[in-house]
Amino acid sequence: MAAFDEEPFPPPGVDLEHPSVARVYDYYLGGTTNWAIDRQFGDRVLEAFPMLRPIAIANRMFLHKVVRHLIGLGVRQFIDIGSGVPTMGHAHEVAEEIAPGEVSVVYIDYEPVAVAHSRSLLKENGDPKRHHVIHADLRDPDGLWAKVRETGVIDLDQPVALLLIAVFHVQQPPAENSASTDDLGPAVAARYRELLPPDSYLAISHITDEDVAPGYDEKLVKLKQMYDKSSSPVIWRSRDEIEKLFGDFALIEPGVTWTTLWHPEASRENSQRLDFKSPNESVILAGVGKKP
Repeated sequence: MAAFDEEPFPPPGVDLEHPSVARVYDYYLGGTTNWAIDRQFGDRVLEAFPMLRPIAIANRMFLHKVVRHLIGLGVRQFIDIGSGVPTMGHAHEVAEEIAPGEVSVVYIDYEPVAVAHSRSLLKENGDPKRHHVIHADLRDPDGLWAKVRETGVIDLDQPVALLLIAVFHVQQPPAENSASTDDLGPAVAARYRELLPPDSYLAISHITDEDVAPGYDEKLVKLKQMYDKSSSPVIWRSRDEIEKLFGDFALIEPGVTWTTLWHPEASRENSQRLDFKSPNESVILAGVGKKP
């Protein structure tokens, strides 16, 4: 684990009064793009639920598997919404290992730290003709889509792969001036499905509290309470609710399943070994659907 002798310099707009979902996730993955407020919260979470670190790693490995598998199916354009801090490999880094010089990727996040560090990463090892980072809000699909088009990196008239990895279990509240308190996740997912060109792919991963390993349901109740109180409110959905986020998209095999079970052959030989006694200890269901 990296030492934290000096705090990273925060970009403008960073909230250091509350732990950030993206920065805490970076901490779980062993990254250094986080602050004391994030690590203190992360340590409290890991004390209560130590398996959350391998759960986070398994989720990140799912993203890597999706990129490898879809490149094998001919996909050459990726849009990664809620891309987070570039820890454990961003999508374009995985793509370059398989199809160097062929794949275009646009990253989108609302967390200033994630955007700043992704830009720094791309400046070092990206290609401005094929890689771009956008600061945008997941809850504004049309505005976000317009920004993606403006980059010129993605041809939105051709099939793309949309990555929505571990974003919908963070509640997506309406605008501050709205009287509604409903989570916008399902409606937002539906709009992105409409925006995607035919033959595109949609990848989603999402925490569930259904059919998890014995004792994990109680831990997930406590985990939700901790996030709701100190960070961003979260929501756990059932398998059926997660599958509905794909709408009428045809799920590719093996359908919605635990992260560790989704195309394990797409893992690298040197991928981290995770000490799950059973797949449902990963608590995250994941899948990929194809638009008709």
